[in-house]
Amino acid sequence: MATTPPVFDVRDLNVRFSTNDGEVHAVKGVSLTIEPGQCVGVVGESGSGKSQTFLAAMGLLAKNGKAEGSIRFCGKEILNTPPKILNSVRGARMSMIFQDPLTSLTPHMRIGSQMAEVLSIHENLRGEAARQKCLDWLDRVRIPEAARRLDQYPHELSGGMRQRVMIAMAMLCEPELLIADEPTTALDVTVQAQVLDLMNDLKDDLGAAIALITHDMGVVARMCDHIYVMEKGVYVEDGPADEIFYKPKSDYTKLLLDAMPRLDRPDRPGRVSLPPFTPKADEKPLLDVDDVKVYFPVRMGGGIFPKTKPLRAVDGVSFDLHAGETLGVVGESGCGKSTLARAVLRLVPVKGGVISWMGSNLLEAEKEALRRERKDLQIVFQDPLASLDPRMTIGQSIAEPLKTFRPDMDHSARTDEVRAAMKRVDLDTNMINRYPHELSGGQNQRVGIARAMILNPKLVICDEAVSALDVSVQAQIIDLLINLQKSADLAMIFISHDLAVVREISHRVMVLYLGRVVEIAGRTPIYEDARHPYTKALISAVPIPDPKAERARKRLILEGDLPSPLDSRASLQFLRSKVIDDPDADQYRPQLIEVSPQHFVAEHDPCDTSEGLLAS
Repeated sequence: MATTPPVFDVRDLNVRFSTNDGEVHAVKGVSLTIEPGQCVGVVGESGSGKSQTFLAAMGLLAKNGKAEGSIRFCGKEILNTPPKILNSVRGARMSMIFQDPLTSLTPHMRIGSQMAEVLSIHENLRGEAARQKCLDWLDRVRIPEAARRLDQYPHELSGGMRQRVMIAMAMLCEPELLIADEPTTALDVTVQAQVLDLMNDLKDDLGAAIALITHDMGVVARMCDHIYVMEKGVYVEDGPADEIFYKPKSDYTKLLLDAMPRLDRPDRPGRVSLPPFTPKADEKPLLDVDDVKVYFPVRMGGGIFPKTKPLRAVDGVSFDLHAGETLGVVGESGCGKSTLARAVLRLVPVKGGVISWMGSNLLEAEKEALRRERKDLQIVFQDPLASLDPRMTIGQSIAEPLKTFRPDMDHSARTDEVRAAMKRVDLDTNMINRYPHELSGGQNQRVGIARAMILNPKLVICDEAVSALDVSVQAQIIDLLINLQKSADLAMIFISHDLAVVREISHRVMVLYLGRVVEIAGRTPIYEDARHPYTKALISAVPIPDPKAERARKRLILEGDLPSPLDSRASLQFLRSKVIDDPDADQYRPQLIEVSPQHFVAEHDPCDTSEGLLAS
């Protein structure tokens, strides 16, 4: 009796790259099988070789790469197949979601045209029918104002929206094998949850096989039936998901699991613990932000005298922050997290409100006074390579603040300070004359932290400072920040879309929704006794690296699309009883109510969560 061949079958695959420094053996004789309707996870950190197996299958290896062995798709050999033959398979029957959508979206083509091209080639579908199918998939990946997005170019969309477009394109033809390479790295947790559900539906309804390449063990716990753990080009172990999570054999697997932040275990054994924080009696906060607003004018339509509407990026946010305290700021893309950080540092124009720093209003400070304060106000950015000058050594980058604020120091004294700063962030001082491209992502992030800390500031803002890092490096950076705070009594604002990371490092957590605060409380109350529907949905969407716990969880899902921040009704998405049905009208502003000591929640209508749904 004939048996159905696996959808994807890899045998003794080797991938090598020729470089100026010699041959790099990226994949070393690996074998892997994916059956119809099965989701297989390949996990490991950057540089382990996870993606190269699947790039070889798609015929997308770099020019200096060479693959040997066997890769069969539905019983047919596809490794090193000529592109003309491979084109009949990839994109239609075998599709890939890439980690960086900018590398796979054509910058000079509109989104709708790029999606329609896939349907034209593989399904001979054109015109209005193709447009409607594209629109349907953009709606399914929760892109707001989907019809307008079809006519936009990739550069007009945020990173998260570009990733959603890439996912929609990959799913258009409902492929037999979906290869997802870090598909949710750039996504908000609620969108991530929806995308994972979409992929599950494709698997369950159509029997599609899924290869999930990721370093996120929580996503793997939610999705995968079988897991391969990869380190330095080889699979160090593989097996059913429960076996890998509950009885790991490899030390590397144990390291990945131990490094993963967990919502259900904020203080994990063996890790640096967050010191408790209680403000001293009558101690005034270092930073007091009151009703801050940041609006950006957006042109509506063309003509000689186009109208403008205000995009309310930050719409009346208030909070305070003490020395030695960390405030976590969470919310989805576009909620105003980064804009708020830049407003605090006076890096964007502020429309109104008060930003009081040690008793003086920064919004009224003259240029020279503001410059003096900047030595105490520092920021660590998400992408260290984007914030480091590639022509400067890391020693020069770290020393730059000293040149600005301590011009009296001579070269020798500056070098000593730089070396001391490098030691504080666990960087080898022998790297002082290296350039950013010679360091890993984690090392470059440490350079950014050293540069921010070298002046001994009183406030450091971390804007998605660990989101681009592998989990083991991420754990090291979190431990480093906690230790630096302990030693220097730092005040920190930690901005992230990863709620598990925020819980590990924050004393209080503030949740933003479209420019407004919907909930603010201590880290334990906000995670264990969340009151606002939006906070509940965010927490519910975060995957936990525990397959049994993931299968048992009852998810709370936000219905409907994320509203446009240009619509004045958007901030009343959870208080619809007060809405005036006019997008240009002045709307009621939901007030924060103290529901328990130091736990504030924005007004909202009652929500029925009996079916795990939150009406929004």
